[in-house]
Amino acid sequence: MWLTIATPPTQSLDQLDKVMGSSTPDGLRARYACQADGEFRVIAVWESKDHADTFFRDTLGPILARVLGPEPSGAPAVTGMEVLREYVPVS
Repeated sequence: MWLTIATPPTQSLDQLDKVMGSSTPDGLRARYACQADGEFRVIAVWESKDHADTFFRDTLGPILARVLGPEPSGAPAVTGMEVLREYVPVS
C-alpha cells in the first residue's frame, strides 16, 4: 500500500472538487481533502506505488489543465510513503 500527500495548485474548494471528481483512478483506495496553512492537501491511499505514479504521471496533468486552464499554477508537490501497517478499528 502507498500513501501520498499532495498540495494541488487549486485556489478554491470548488476547483478542488472538480479535480477530485474528474476521475476514479485505478488502484485508489481512499482520498481525503484537507486544508493546512491556507493550502489544500489531498491525502490518498493507493494499492501500490505504481498506481500512484501512473495517476500523477499520466492522468492528473490533463485533469488540471481541463479544470484550471492550459497553464495551471504548477504541478502539485507530492510526498509519497509506503504504508507499513494498517490499523482498522474493530466495530
